Parts: sequence; C-alpha cells; structure tokens
Amino acid sequence: MDLELRHLRIVRAVADAGSVSKAASTLGLAQPALSAQLKRIERALGGTLFERDRLGARPTRLGELVLARARVLLPAAQELQDEAARFVTRPSPGFRIGATYGPVLGGLVHRLAAEHTVSTYTSWSARELASMVELGRLDYALVGACGDSGAPAGALLWDSISLDPIFVLVPERHPAAGEKEVELADLAEEQWAVTPGDACFADCFAMACARAGFTPGTIYETDVATCAHLAQVGRAVALCQATHVPEPGLVMVPLAGAPLRWRQLLGRHPAAPDATWVLSHAKQAHMDSVRRNPAYSDWLVRNPSFGTAP
Repeated sequence: MDLELRHLRIVRAVADAGSVSKAASTLGLAQPALSAQLKRIERALGGTLFERDRLGARPTRLGELVLARARVLLPAAQELQDEAARFVTRPSPGFRIGATYGPVLGGLVHRLAAEHTVSTYTSWSARELASMVELGRLDYALVGACGDSGAPAGALLWDSISLDPIFVLVPERHPAAGEKEVELADLAEEQWAVTPGDACFADCFAMACARAGFTPGTIYETDVATCAHLAQVGRAVALCQATHVPEPGLVMVPLAGAPLRWRQLLGRHPAAPDATWVLSHAKQAHMDSVRRNPAYSDWLVRNPSFGTAP
C-alpha cells in the first residue's frame, strides 16, 4: 500500500483526539473501520504508530516521526489546493503584479487599471517575488538586476524593460552639484546611502569603487525617503536610478562612464495573461518616467545604448 495524504490525516486525527474512538467520531467513521485502516498504515510504514491502552492512544517514536511530517505536509498540501483554486477561479481578465522599488509599477498599474482589475504586492526581495509568481500567487514580477547579471534563476519567463545608469544624489551646495557628470573616484571620501535588495548591486558597487581606486566608507542601507534625507543634510551621497526625480534641494548627477547600471525586468508565470500587451505597457511606463526627468533625457541623447528596451 502506498502512503497517501488521507492516511496522514488519520494519524493526525488519532494523535489530536488521543484515542481511536474519538478520532473515528471526528472523522465520521466506525471505530472498527478506523482501527483496520490504522493497522494497514502501520504495516505500510513497518511499525506501530500508537501505544493503546485504557487511557487512550499515545504516539510511539515512529508515530511521533510520522506525525511531525504530517503536520508539515498536510497544511502545505491544503495551501497548494487553495492557491490552485484561487488561480483558476480568480476574476479574468485581471493582473496580479509584484514589484521591488522602481520607476515602472505606478505607470503600469495606471495603464492596466483603465481596463482591467489590478492588484499589487511590494517587496525588497526579487527572490520572494519570483517565488510568488512560480507558486501562482502573482502573474508578474517587476524586479531590478545589475546591468551585467542575468535574470533571477527559476522557471519564470523574463523580458528586459530597460537598462538604466545609476546616478548620484547630492545637495545643491555639494561641489559636484554643478557638474555635467562626476567621476566615481572624486567621491572616494564620501559616505553612501543605498536602498536594500537581494540582487548583486552591493558587490557591483564595491567592484566599481575598486576599479576607481578606493574602498567605499560607511554605507547606509535604507528606504528611498531616508536616502534622500541623508543626501539633503550632507550625511551621504545617495545612489539612485536615473529615472528618479530629485527632491527639492537635491541635484542628480551622472557618473562618468556609467560604471553602475541597473536593468528593469518583467518576469511572468507561463500562464500569465496578455504577456506581450503587459510588456508593451511596462515599456511605455518606463518611457514616461524618462520623460519626467530632463537630466536623464539629456544624458540619453549622448548615451543611446541605455534607456527603454526596443
């Protein structure tokens, strides 16, 4: 006999009830039928699962092992059934989109929501979002990756939305604020503010600094608003995507030679609806963010290999 989930439910029911008779009542079975089924399960597993006496049924060491596995497997199987049901029966057409911080989500939601139902989920972790798409909890994931790195590993289908340089945010009084661009080496004595994530950007930044001849000092890893604040008060130079619109009192300055680059990616479940149409809107949303940023638009004229993917 092959072990099945229903057999694990029987083991769990007996353990929870503390006796075969009470478990039979809970499961809606006759006690002799449940006892016979329990014996077949024990034969399949090769040993006794419960010690039974007038006080009830207590798991043996083998029973405790099986019960521990059952308490993990049964909820997981139920969660899978629930997710599958939601995936099949969810309203259509509709889109479930997860995103890390980036310039595309707001514009994409605005475009899609004009005609369809849209729900969103935000996380700093691209791996978490990719996992949620693989499990069917999301249709799409908008994530970022270093310019030279590949798409996150897994079974998803990935398309490139854009390739953007990383610029720096400095206060208006900073020496670099009036420059057309600044060498990374000229910022060697600065402290830094960056947004978190689980991609390889931290390593890419360290390597870019090493190529520029220095090791970066203090790095504050925090949210976007705090990065901007630290730059405003002169505590740190903030690294930002070129699509970022600077806050009052801050100036966004390109890094010479674009030593740091960031790709926007759209990952999708193989069964995601209207993939080509959604990708087109994601690219349009990125182009809109570029148009809102004159500094980046001007930079793209001189660096046409960057920007929205064709």
